[in-house]
Amino acid sequence: MNIAVLISGGVDSSVALRLLQQQGHQITAFYLKIWLEDELSYLGTCPWEEDLAFVTSVCKQLGVPLEVVSLQRAYWDLVVASTIAQVKAGLTPNPDILCNQQVKFGAFYAHPGLAAFDKVATGHYAQVAQENGIYVLRQSPDPVKDQTYFLSALSQEQLSRALFPIGHLLKPAVRELARDFNLLNKDRKDSQGICFLGKLKFREFIKYHVGVNKGKFIEYETGKVMGEHEGFWFHTIGQRQGIGLSGGPWYVVRKDIHQNIVFISRNYYDTEKNRSQFLVPNPAWIAGIAPTETTLGVKLRHGATIYQAHINYLSDGGLLITLPENDQGIAPGQYAVFYRGIECLGGGAMGEQPDKELLCTE
Repeated sequence: MNIAVLISGGVDSSVALRLLQQQGHQITAFYLKIWLEDELSYLGTCPWEEDLAFVTSVCKQLGVPLEVVSLQRAYWDLVVASTIAQVKAGLTPNPDILCNQQVKFGAFYAHPGLAAFDKVATGHYAQVAQENGIYVLRQSPDPVKDQTYFLSALSQEQLSRALFPIGHLLKPAVRELARDFNLLNKDRKDSQGICFLGKLKFREFIKYHVGVNKGKFIEYETGKVMGEHEGFWFHTIGQRQGIGLSGGPWYVVRKDIHQNIVFISRNYYDTEKNRSQFLVPNPAWIAGIAPTETTLGVKLRHGATIYQAHINYLSDGGLLITLPENDQGIAPGQYAVFYRGIECLGGGAMGEQPDKELLCTE
């Protein structure tokens, strides 16, 4: 096949590139430049230059042609602006899910000349299969590295062109392949930051775009002022780290975005606080149709933890999810992603906490 490979400078996408080359496919590498220069100036360096240097070196080593594609405006309009708007509204967005849906498998698909390629490959830990004419997304066998959570918003059309050459492998095996291939970036560490730019932490991103506005930490049960924060947008429901107050552990339990108040409590799982149910008002399903099962696997964040949860299908198309136990990460805007076995079915952003009457629904 003629395959376009998105390469980031990391080990995973480089191994994916080499594997496809080894299989005899015709390969062209693409590096997506997404960050505007003024956004990076406050970091003091241009981290994408280091990434591109690794990309260039690996492509030269393997004799693969490389194109650098600027999607800066698309990234701003489709990911950054949306993320900022959600943060200002007090929500907990996921820019990585947006980035995959709107940019890597969205705007890039419209790039001139891409129609000549049979597939678009990336270094994601996920697998695509076709069953009865439907494209399905399946988990990687590596439960920690599996990235289907971040790919859960992809459509049938997007999945039909997607290829994940390392999706069937465990991370140690990918690292070993990088050494076997003697790739120039074989020992480069994995990035842990925002999509495409591992050095940029989410708090730095928010501080740059939204700023600082000091407000009060107030104890939820007593109304007592416990300290100051730099803006409600730096805090999410369920957060424990980063509050910086003695006498804890403290948890964020509520936010008043109009008065810039963050309510905290030592009793996060008190019986008065619902931590096992939430609404998903607008779920999106990869197959285009909703499943029928009343029990599905649910991920509330990237990682190995999957709950077997009760699914109540509401008349308006939304979902009421009941977990088998309390979870710290139930926050409006945060993504819940659904699974049937190893198949990722889709997902959606959590809504506000449901009314008490709705909580009793079985």
